[in-house]
This record gives sequence, C-alpha cells and structure tokens, in this order.
Amino acid sequence: MARLLVVVLSETDPPARLGDWLREAELELDERHIEAGDVLPDGLDGYDGLLVLGGPQSAMDDADTSPELVGARALLSQALAADLPTLAICLGAQLLAQVGGGRVRVGVEGPEVGATLVAKRDVADADPLFGPLPLSPDVIQFHHDEIAELPAGATLLASSPMYAHQAFRVGRHVYGLQFHIETTPEIVREWAERDEVGVAASPYDRETICLMSDAAHPDIEEVWAPFAGRFAELVRTRARQAA
Repeated sequence: MARLLVVVLSETDPPARLGDWLREAELELDERHIEAGDVLPDGLDGYDGLLVLGGPQSAMDDADTSPELVGARALLSQALAADLPTLAICLGAQLLAQVGGGRVRVGVEGPEVGATLVAKRDVADADPLFGPLPLSPDVIQFHHDEIAELPAGATLLASSPMYAHQAFRVGRHVYGLQFHIETTPEIVREWAERDEVGVAASPYDRETICLMSDAAHPDIEEVWAPFAGRFAELVRTRARQAA
C-alpha cells in the first residue's frame, strides 16, 4: 500500500475528512501529531507522498517561536527536490512557498475567513488534479498571512478576489492550497471561537460564519473528495514506480 506522511502542525487542524478520503483511496497514512509529541522523520525515504496541514502559527515564525516548523520546512524542501507528490494546506502552503523561494507576509487585505469561492485559472484546466474541478469551487478560508510571491516557475492554479495566490503547483506533483478542504463544521466553529481578530475582520458575525460554513461543507465534499482521490492516484503511481 502507498504510504503518505501526514504532518499535523496543530491539533486545531487535523486531517479530518481529507484523511478519510485518502484512506478510502487506499493510502496508508502515517500521521505525525507534533503537539502530541510525535517526531518527524529526518527524510522521506519509505514514503510515496507528503501532506502538510495548517495551524495558528505563522510561516514567518523563527525557530525559537515555532520550532515545529523547522522539520516541516525541511521535509517540504526534500519533497520539492524529489518532486514527490505533496499537498500543503494553508500554513503548509505558505511554508511550501517559502522553501521554494517565494515570499509570505501579513495579508495586506486583512484576514480571509469563512466559506467562500475560489476561481480556477485557465491553465488549471490542463492540470491532472484541478482540471475536473468546477470553475469556482467552494472552500473554507481561515488565514491572516498571505503568499505574496510564488516560487519561481510555479504554476498558479486558483485565485480569490482578496488574495491571488490560492492554489499553485511546483514541478509536476507538488501542490499548495491556501484554503482548507479538510474541515468539518465542528472544526470551523472551533476556529471561529478562537480567532476573534479574524471574525472581527469578516463582514459577518461568528454565528453567520458558522452557518455559512455548515451549508458549504456538503458542496466541498462533492468537489474535493474526488480531488483527494486524484491526489491519491499520484501517490499510488509514485509507489508503483518505486517498486
């Protein structure tokens, strides 16, 4: 069975539904929960893919502030070098952009919070993961920082009115998503309770944000569960090639 290393940088953002979809697609998930004391491997030998999730940390934190990000950066750098099938979400995508030579900063338009849509770029139609998606798929946003500059040579796959760099690919198999597809309504409610600044920046109050998220989750599953299946196929293909 193809093995996927899953880096959980914060228990506030577990793999949740995305983990379920990937297991249903016959991947073996090795979840490393940093806050629970799990140790990240030094390298990616023995793995066919990598998933790095989000958290309340900032990609601009140094090693003293967020030492757990050091290992995640190292693994993402190795994945880039090997063009290993990789999916990096929110904070993970920002770390990916950084290690690839891009740039992250505090979002100039403020936090982007709640259920919203992103728009596929024309080039995404030729991408094996993004091609089958609808033009404007539903997603969940919850971030304060932004990817200001993509790595050189990266392909921009999706944008939003607030922040242009919503999804990108580096090489053929390494993907970053600024938004979330893994959440449950309960996770979003927890985020809305924790993030007073983000909620205050939204045009909606906390309860409306949560209700809109509740309504969006079935549509998110309809679109992004098959996306997860397509990513799993990249991982399985890598495993077959390695064998």
